Amino acid sequence: MKSSSSNPVGWCRQAVILTLLMLSLPVGAVDVPTLYTTEVPYDREARDARGDAYEAALKTVLMRVSGSELANSPQVIAELFPNPASYVMQFRSGANNTLWVSFDGEAIEQTLRNAGQTVWGADRPLTLVWLAVDWGQGQREIVGADDPDRTRSQSRSIDRNRLVRERVLDVAERRGLPLVFPLLDTTDLQMVTFTDIWGGFDEMILNASERYAASSILIGRIRPASSQRSRWTYYFAGSETPMSGSPEAVVGQVADLLASEFAVGGDMPVEAVALNVSGVVSLDAYGTVQKMLDDVSLIETYTVTEVSGDRVSYQVDVRGGAERLGRALRFSGLVETAREDPLFESSALEFYFDD
Repeated sequence: MKSSSSNPVGWCRQAVILTLLMLSLPVGAVDVPTLYTTEVPYDREARDARGDAYEAALKTVLMRVSGSELANSPQVIAELFPNPASYVMQFRSGANNTLWVSFDGEAIEQTLRNAGQTVWGADRPLTLVWLAVDWGQGQREIVGADDPDRTRSQSRSIDRNRLVRERVLDVAERRGLPLVFPLLDTTDLQMVTFTDIWGGFDEMILNASERYAASSILIGRIRPASSQRSRWTYYFAGSETPMSGSPEAVVGQVADLLASEFAVGGDMPVEAVALNVSGVVSLDAYGTVQKMLDDVSLIETYTVTEVSGDRVSYQVDVRGGAERLGRALRFSGLVETAREDPLFESSALEFYFDD
C-alpha cells in the first residue's frame, strides 16, 4: 500500500479523498481488474481434478503478472507455490467443463517479491491493433472492432475476420494485455485504407490512432493462405520495433516487451528520488497527480515535502531508480521539463502537469 503525507497546504483532506475516488486513469493506461481471475479446463475424471485446475489457473495468472519466463518454469512455480489451493479465494463451475478461479492477488505478489521475481501491476498500456488481411483472390480487409453489415454472400468474410479477431483477443486476455481494434467507422475510413496499412504508410495510421488514446500501437499485414511471412510493426514510447510471426506469437511478444518495461523485480533496491511537479493549480490537479503516483507500480511510497505556488515536491521511494520512474511518469501523462530553477535539487526529476 503506497502512502503519502504533506505539510498543511490549506486543502481539505476529505475533499482530496473524494477527488481521488472520482478520478479516471491517465490517457493510454487501462486498469486490468481481472489479472488474478481465470477460467481453465476442468477434467472431472482426473484423480485430483480441482488441484490440476488450480495449477493451470495459477500458471495463467503468473503469465500475466510475472511473464513467460516464470510461467514456463514448472519447477520454479512448484517451489514458490507448493500449494496453489491456499491462494484461491473463490471458484465455481463454468460452461463446457471449465472451472472459474479467483486468486488472492496481494498474497501472490508478496510471494513473488519475496523470491525476487518480477511483478507487473494492473495499470497497463492500451494497445490498438490495425490488422490488414489479404485473403487472396482480391479479397482484402481491415479487421475491425465489430463485424460490418454484410449480405449473405459475404458472410464468409465476416466469419474469417471474426476468427482472426478472436484469436488475437484470446491471447491478449490470457496475457492480461488491454487490446482493442479500430471502430472502422466513417472517421477511420476517411483516414486509413487497406493500402495505407499494407504499403507501410504508418504515419497516417499513427495519426488516425490518436482518437483512441492508445500509447501502444501494433500494425500487422498478413496473408493466411500464403507462405509469405507476416509483417508487423510495433510502436511504443517513441520506438519502432519490426516483428514477424502469427498474430498469437506477435501479441505474446508485445506482452513480453511491455512486461520488461513495467514489471518490477522484487530484488530491485528501493531508492529515494526527488520529484517536482509543476502546473498543479487546483485541488483537482493535485488529486490527479496523486492518482498517477498511486498507479505507478514502481513506487513503494511517496511523501509531499513542499508546496510552492503551482509546484509540488515529493520524495519518492521507488524500485528501479530515477530513469525507470521517469519513463513511467511520462507514460502516465506527465510532461518532463528541463531543470531551470536552481532552488530545487539538480538531481530531481522535473515534470509538468498539463491538465
